[in-house]
Amino acid sequence: MPGRAPPPPRRALLRGMAAGFLLAVLAVPGLSGAQAALPAGGAASLERSIKAAFLYKFLGYAEFPAAAFADGAAPLVIGVTGADDLAADLARIVAGRVVQGRPVAVRTLREQDAPAGVHLLFVGGDDPVRLRNALRAIGAAPTLVVTESQQGLQQGSVINFRIVEERVRFDVSLEAADRNSVKLSSRLLTVANHVHKGAP
Repeated sequence: MPGRAPPPPRRALLRGMAAGFLLAVLAVPGLSGAQAALPAGGAASLERSIKAAFLYKFLGYAEFPAAAFADGAAPLVIGVTGADDLAADLARIVAGRVVQGRPVAVRTLREQDAPAGVHLLFVGGDDPVRLRNALRAIGAAPTLVVTESQQGLQQGSVINFRIVEERVRFDVSLEAADRNSVKLSSRLLTVANHVHKGAP
């Protein structure tokens, strides 16, 4: 009998499973349209692109108070710190797009930059000091904070990306969302890996 075929390389497995999950999530009504922006790079590049697509889509399922905007024409601003490559992918995805009647802008932030006027802040990497500093700088401003840290939710982020069975997933803290004056749609919560109603 012929031997069993060797398992596919981990990179190929990650690419296939992550892309499949992204397509499944983006097939949810109202979450379609971002998959065409994904490049055909390696596993790390694909993971970044998936996260960038999610960040863009999160905006459509988050409600910010009117006071978070200077006026009716002010853009929704996504700030990115600690992940310049993701910021570049995200800028390509949002170019020319409108969410909730507002244009979308991407701002790459250095650690010393104040995140003033940012509606969604992505803190890349797993540096607890960077995250603490970012949360301190945000203070009580209405900001949807998204992380990819092992202890992201415990430190105070609203959404934290996780890799679950080779797939990009995300957990949500409703307590942090309330604290940051951001209301999340139930449609977003239905595709979350886990939703924490109290302290994570």
